[in-house]
Amino acid sequence: DLVHMKALYFDGPYGEMVREEEIPEELRVQAERWREKMLDHASLYSDDLIEAVLEDRVEPSLIHSAIREATLKRELIPVFLGSAYRNMGVQPLLDGVCHYLPSPRDRENRALDIEDSNRELPLIPEPNAPLVSLVFKLELRPFGQLSYLRIYQGRLRRGDEITNMRTGKRIRVGRLLRMHADEMEDIEEAIAGEIVALFGIDCNSGDTFTDGRVRYSMFSFITPPPVVSLSVKTKRQHDMERLSKAIWRFKKEDPTFSFHVDKETGQTLISGMGELHLDIYLERMKREYGLELETGPPQVAYRETITKRAKFNYLHRKQTGGAGQYGRVAGYMEPCDEEYEFINRIRGGLIPSEFIPAVDKGFRMCLKKGLLDGYPVKGIRVVIDDGAYHSVDSSEIAFIQAAMGAFKQAYMKASPILLEPLMKVVVECPSEFQGSVMASLNQRRGIILGCIEDGIRGTIEAEVPLSEMFGYATQLRSITQGKAEFSMEFLRYEKMPAKVYERLKKEGKINKKRGR
Repeated sequence: DLVHMKALYFDGPYGEMVREEEIPEELRVQAERWREKMLDHASLYSDDLIEAVLEDRVEPSLIHSAIREATLKRELIPVFLGSAYRNMGVQPLLDGVCHYLPSPRDRENRALDIEDSNRELPLIPEPNAPLVSLVFKLELRPFGQLSYLRIYQGRLRRGDEITNMRTGKRIRVGRLLRMHADEMEDIEEAIAGEIVALFGIDCNSGDTFTDGRVRYSMFSFITPPPVVSLSVKTKRQHDMERLSKAIWRFKKEDPTFSFHVDKETGQTLISGMGELHLDIYLERMKREYGLELETGPPQVAYRETITKRAKFNYLHRKQTGGAGQYGRVAGYMEPCDEEYEFINRIRGGLIPSEFIPAVDKGFRMCLKKGLLDGYPVKGIRVVIDDGAYHSVDSSEIAFIQAAMGAFKQAYMKASPILLEPLMKVVVECPSEFQGSVMASLNQRRGIILGCIEDGIRGTIEAEVPLSEMFGYATQLRSITQGKAEFSMEFLRYEKMPAKVYERLKKEGKINKKRGR
């Protein structure tokens, strides 16, 4: 503890007894050197601390105040050492939360007023204000769903009626819980700034609950698209039901985890934000559900897009003896920055307005599987400016089929290409391994964005295609003697270089053409 210059020992079977002793003599010089560094940085945010350092009268309260000021500005990060697994260092960490992290009064939170065109309004962290709370986590337990809420404004009591702003449903609060790891404590009420849990309420992550006096909605979670998929099946056929329960549970708990069944192969594919993300869920399936699983190789969530404008003019006509099908759509498709854009420029009733949504639906259905390699399509604008209908034979189904035919007619003429997910990769490593780490990222088609180092450790930031990051954890351990770590998050989709496309195609890492 560099603030109080004490050595901390954790006694008892659960590390619950914290014992303070003098710092051992062999560590004294090192501790004083690091304390001096801490004071140098912290004093940049407090004139009082600078004065105290110069006069050699530094009090812990002055250090706490300076570190808190810097932390609230997000310019310093307090670091605590310990192990939750071994119950060591937990108490100082919790003290640090109280000393340094912002209270609800230190940060302004805002909500959208549903009744006033979603105008942003500040929330007041006062218990007497109307209740506004946000569901930020779901946990499915054997006895029901546990929903975690943060109360941003007002108070919540056991027995209160609250309203889900997404669905409009009112529910009564049965049990109001304060969670201590896996232990639940029943409480009577909670106020602004507290985190509580409710049992058995029907909601999703990101839902806003109010007491009905205001119609506010908190900002929705931003859920990035999944970038990695892999096939999963049970070794024993009779375990399929348990696998299904596990997957549905995890999907409910985690919006970034998803799954679907491939209609052509019948395989169950789970998708997430990276290798580690899916590995964690596979391990949970084995541990919590006792499943023996077989998995396929990871698959990257590529996308397709078009690169130039292409016209279409497609007539769908089908006669089966009774009422037939008739619909013609004409126009063009072109690249755009949006995921998908549909523009109707039909004039003079060439296609009746009631059939326009069917045309849009037909094009949307085609976006699920492109004609280049069978991946979803993004970045496409469809404009219809001509068409024809039949007073008897035209129908919604006819115009859906016409749109799908128009898509197939124009798509390959629009020069489609493959897009690959680009990841932001941050590697932290000792300075002596910095060159090796940069070289390893360059070998994986990475672009180095920057490097910060203090002579001891370096932080390297890069953009790297996801397809090149498989197995990187093993390589990084090897080249840094296990002294580095990295994080990775989705950044955007980028055009895949032609040579890389051909190589991956030969290696069988890209779908065979499907959907024609």
